[in-house]
Amino acid sequence: MSNGLVNTRDQQFVLFEQLGIEKLFEYDAYKDFSRDDLQMILNEAEKLAVNVLAPCNKEGDEEGCHIKDGVVTVPKCFRDPFKKYAEGGWINPMDSPEVGGQGIPASVGFAALEYFGAANYAFSMYPGLTHGAAMLINESGTPQQKKKYMEKLFAGEWTGTMCLTEPGAGSDVGALKTTAKRLPDGKYLITGTKCFISAGDHDLTPNIIHPVLARIEGDPPGTRGISIFIVPKIRVNDDGSLGEPNDVKTGGIEHKMGIKGSATATLNFGEDGQCIGELLGNEREGIKIMFMMMNEARLGTGMQGLVLSSAALEHAVAYAKERVQGTAIWEMKNPEAKPVTIINHPDVRRKLLWIKSHVEGSRSLCYFTAFCIDMAKVAKTEEEKVKWEGLLDLMTPVLKAWTTDKGLLSCSMAMDVYGGYGYCSEYPVEQYLRDEKIAQIYEGTNGIQALDLVGRKLGQRKGANVMNMAALIQKTIAGAKKNEDLAPSAAILEEASNACLELTMFFAQAGKSGDFLLPILNACKFLELFGDVIVGHLLLEAADVASAKLSAIYEAQGADSAGKKKGLQRSDKEAAFYSGRIASAKFFANDILTTVKARSEAVKMGDKTPLEITDEAFAW
Repeated sequence: MSNGLVNTRDQQFVLFEQLGIEKLFEYDAYKDFSRDDLQMILNEAEKLAVNVLAPCNKEGDEEGCHIKDGVVTVPKCFRDPFKKYAEGGWINPMDSPEVGGQGIPASVGFAALEYFGAANYAFSMYPGLTHGAAMLINESGTPQQKKKYMEKLFAGEWTGTMCLTEPGAGSDVGALKTTAKRLPDGKYLITGTKCFISAGDHDLTPNIIHPVLARIEGDPPGTRGISIFIVPKIRVNDDGSLGEPNDVKTGGIEHKMGIKGSATATLNFGEDGQCIGELLGNEREGIKIMFMMMNEARLGTGMQGLVLSSAALEHAVAYAKERVQGTAIWEMKNPEAKPVTIINHPDVRRKLLWIKSHVEGSRSLCYFTAFCIDMAKVAKTEEEKVKWEGLLDLMTPVLKAWTTDKGLLSCSMAMDVYGGYGYCSEYPVEQYLRDEKIAQIYEGTNGIQALDLVGRKLGQRKGANVMNMAALIQKTIAGAKKNEDLAPSAAILEEASNACLELTMFFAQAGKSGDFLLPILNACKFLELFGDVIVGHLLLEAADVASAKLSAIYEAQGADSAGKKKGLQRSDKEAAFYSGRIASAKFFANDILTTVKARSEAVKMGDKTPLEITDEAFAW
């Protein structure tokens, strides 16, 4: 089933057949839900995405955001959808009803977000950042701050941002120069400039709440001296009403390659010395608090890799089934051969299967990561809770980097399916490609995600998180080996997994011997192959489930020969779906996993040419 944005059948498969999220209903946190309830929620999300958000995606991209006399306007077509989005409770469906949420599982919430992002990613950034800001206040704010700010954020009456980056302190947050000066009433004067602030200024809501990282005068340098402050665009009176402007001025908005409907602003705090902020949490805990939002944002950015490649795939497949050009390769010498649709050409089919396998792998990866959140929430023992939280920690940099790297490649390959037309704006894939690129860069570049994985996450809990993931992979391999059709793919995954674990140990030994530069130099390579193995495992796990379902269909329909089975795959949608899932796993194993060992061995060779070459040798 497809709506031109997301394969809804595959969503249902991952949620209910692969992950089996119905087991969550056995726990108190989700006991009031049923599969029908969750499906109804997803149906409503799909309607909003398809009927309201998607129609203004292209228009929003073409109109973009504008600033005039210090006032930023967003695409006009965004205003009514934002109102409907907020009124529908879509800003925080995964949160507790106590704060206006629906308390749905994170895995289902991610599925809803897939609809919204695939429909209109630039639009979805406004409510996404709003949720992050509200969540910070919910976690670390005082009761007064929650009443004053959080409730209106969750309700969508106001919006929020995340203010970390400065012109001289991008990825190096500890180098920030924004300062906070204590005032006698317990509040602070904020002075400084933040740049690349997504949804930083706009006219969707009357107020914008900025969580701002700053250093209180006299506090130590680096990240340990950073605090975080609530800085509203318009001051808020104690009774919740709006007061005077808060000396937060927009210096400009960026002219960008993509996500043009999202206002990316430079914000100047305290140009006139009158910017007031409230401390959020305790002094010098700014990084600790902000990382709650950063981790959420990294998962959301990882979803960006999925949603745009998903939409690109749906459009590319539809185009390939309609576009007639050339004769079938096996008819090339037949002068009377009729032209065929391009999906019949081998190279096009290979490209589509490459995208399909990576999109389905990304979906399983994203939903599995969300499922880790769910399982940590319902865990009955501390040991179980730590296990699932550890897997979430391990998955976060992989999800953010792997899906966005592969998402960009998928969008590019989808453009190839269109040929020259894909490069033209009359078709949507060129926008998907432009909108996707930034996902590799913001919320911590993918290079930083790789350093986080290699430098922190692999050794976390003395390697227990990696071993827990390895155990899941081994379970999948053991199950698939019993399936004659999947056994070859299982053997390939086993070799790849072993090579990846050996490289992990190689990095550990290199670190112990003092050669820490080799793991750092190859961190991106490691994250890619580590992600390949995890996704290969998820695809094979899914294929094993699909194989059992497909065999049941064959038996019920009396398909006892290869010809009958192939015919059933053409005439029965469920048989076609399950066979497609099996094909994705086999293709990924043969096309991607077979290279993992060679790539691992290449890293072990210890080449450090990029470090040894002189600066002058790059250009002269």
